Amino acid sequence: MTPDLLQPEEEDPGWFRSPLQDSCSTAVAQTLSRKHVLLPGPRGPRGLFVVPTAAEVRGEGRPVLVEKAQLVLVLVPPPLRWVRVQVAAVNHSRAQGAVQLSRSEPIRPGPTRSKVLIRKMSGTEGDPVQSGWFCFDPGLSFTSTGSKEVTSFEFVVLLRPSGFRTFPGLAVEVKNEPILGFEAGSPERAELQKALDGLKGRTEEVPCVVGDELVWTKDVRYQLSPFNHSHKVAKFCYADKELIDKAIQASLAARREWDLKPVQDRAQILFKAADVISGPKRAEILAKTMIGQVGDPWRSGDPSGVPVTYDLPLAGVQGKTVVQAEIDAAAELIDFFRFNAKHAVELEAQQPISTKESTNTALYRGLEGFVAAVAPFNFTAIGGNLAGTPALMGNVVLWKPSDTAVSASYAVYRVLRECGLPPNIIQFLPADGPVFGDAVTSSPHLAGINFTGSVPTFKRLWKQVAQNIDIYRTFPRLAGECGGKNFHFVHSSADVRSVVLGTIRSAFEYGGQKCSACSRMYVPDSSWPQIREQLLDIHKDIRVGDPVEDFSTFFSAVIDDKVNLVNLLRLHISSVANLSLWLRPLQSFARIKRWLDHAKSSSNLSIIAGGNCDNSKGYFVEPTIIVTKDPQDPIMNEEIFGPVLTVYVYPEKNYAEVLRLVDNTSPYALTGSVFAHDQKVIDEAARVLRNAAGNYYVNDKSTGSVVAQQPFGGARASGTNDKPGGPHYVLRWTSPRVVKQTHVPLTEWKYPYMG
Repeated sequence: MTPDLLQPEEEDPGWFRSPLQDSCSTAVAQTLSRKHVLLPGPRGPRGLFVVPTAAEVRGEGRPVLVEKAQLVLVLVPPPLRWVRVQVAAVNHSRAQGAVQLSRSEPIRPGPTRSKVLIRKMSGTEGDPVQSGWFCFDPGLSFTSTGSKEVTSFEFVVLLRPSGFRTFPGLAVEVKNEPILGFEAGSPERAELQKALDGLKGRTEEVPCVVGDELVWTKDVRYQLSPFNHSHKVAKFCYADKELIDKAIQASLAARREWDLKPVQDRAQILFKAADVISGPKRAEILAKTMIGQVGDPWRSGDPSGVPVTYDLPLAGVQGKTVVQAEIDAAAELIDFFRFNAKHAVELEAQQPISTKESTNTALYRGLEGFVAAVAPFNFTAIGGNLAGTPALMGNVVLWKPSDTAVSASYAVYRVLRECGLPPNIIQFLPADGPVFGDAVTSSPHLAGINFTGSVPTFKRLWKQVAQNIDIYRTFPRLAGECGGKNFHFVHSSADVRSVVLGTIRSAFEYGGQKCSACSRMYVPDSSWPQIREQLLDIHKDIRVGDPVEDFSTFFSAVIDDKVNLVNLLRLHISSVANLSLWLRPLQSFARIKRWLDHAKSSSNLSIIAGGNCDNSKGYFVEPTIIVTKDPQDPIMNEEIFGPVLTVYVYPEKNYAEVLRLVDNTSPYALTGSVFAHDQKVIDEAARVLRNAAGNYYVNDKSTGSVVAQQPFGGARASGTNDKPGGPHYVLRWTSPRVVKQTHVPLTEWKYPYMG
């Protein structure tokens, strides 16, 4: 490669950028003494990378970074395709091109050779020095012997010598974001402490945002700290119907241009945002998640379903401990952005089969309309994903953040805008639940709802969509995650210590306010004495308090002061089928207290640890362990969303019967764990509990799913199980189009059988 193709980067003389052209005959192959080569990622055409097997390739949406500096990149403009080939003969210089691949251009016709003879391969590797890739026009074919002479400069044969690996040019290799430790004296702890100090006593102003316009309405609210009611974390306002309608129209006007933008360009924004959150904005977003996140007037940030009447325009929040904030607002959010961007880019490489007569191409369009993203209270990452993924796939989005996560959500929104997200692609709209829900479901342009929240609210939205089905231009996509009543099933062969430690973390970390938190536990009578003793021993050391002032806090105050009443009423009446969803909610703190009161008054339940609560300064609830005699008690089948664990001790010999009980007790099917070392029991449990959990663990706790490792979601009452964090999630937010282009004209209308 000639030196003028390499230009030093201004910001780092150790990096180079190569200005490749979108031509199949353009290739770069170079061994450098420098540490890195930085190559622009393809902007539409598919290509091929050839790198040393041991090389680390990191494509973070930015140009592809290749360490060890040996790389070949060939870009392929449509409609050309790649086919694996084996070189049969190359006039005078086969060895030159093959052996010296890392220092020369790929073999192709040139001054010293008039043609290249190749043979199409049939699934075998062949000689690693002679096997390679051939860039060809689908309309051209090989000879009957499987060979082809290449005489045109428009075609490239790229050989892969031994010791090199090959992967598609649009493949992006990313890894999960490392979780920082925040040990005393560490740089990350110092940065976080500085950010936390900057938020103390400060009230952030958070507007509605439509396009580039910051909008304040008269309906002003305040976000409070749950562990200190006197601290107003943020001042924000509700969007009214008029503003929501304005946002819809502005979004629709921007939709077409955004949808036509190459997915690589859209992915670039999320990759850049992930880098920014990983670096300069990490401490700020963590601090806002710790001091001012979560807890919602809708229990889970629901947009509608149970109207709220406020005595004061206040919404409490839930502070997270440093480790919970790091897992959520840093690692998981970054992973969502990076892996979804990777999956979106790679999706375009999934193309239908073409023939010599025609070329078939799949185009992954955004949905025709807008998507409403309704975020929950308990995870900053989920809010960013609910809005960010549809936008990544070419959609325009109305993002309703949770009232009690509004500060952290706004910080994420601003990062996206600063990283290149155009105005009107995501509208930031804090809003009253019913107002937002009614506005979006009554619009004929609704194309989808991306939701995390309660079952009653999701059902109400679904019913509203059904009632309005005749007005829509397209059938709206509904994706929902609605919580769970998650289980730990313990067999007598289980490791007791592992059971205890996993259950403590799953049930009480973050105050049990995870959709995946363990809320019911089934323990054999032979193991219960040991498990009970160890649970109580650890329980004594659990610290509940202010996670900002005391980093040794295990969890903080519970959500806020408002939640759906329906589940409480199920304690006192036989059926709620005829209840209106327009019931006034009770306080979340009061809701958990009612469950504790139920445990204290029921002859079937015994509290063996905790059971107390105090809301004089914050919404604090002790971690509580309850033992039930009745495995069908309401406390075993209704979601509590608090630090309450109920244990049913079963006769060891009845484990098979209890497995069926685990499957049938609750309407939810989100997460669950089986602890056992008897493989026959593990296999039997997997069969019986096949539909009991969308995320199923063996000898591990029911919480802690990691993006791309355990894509998350469940069915039944837990939601639509679309698995955010998995490779197929991005497809949910596309409307694929297939284009067939025929190269051979039709010459006859009759079919052969017609004579």
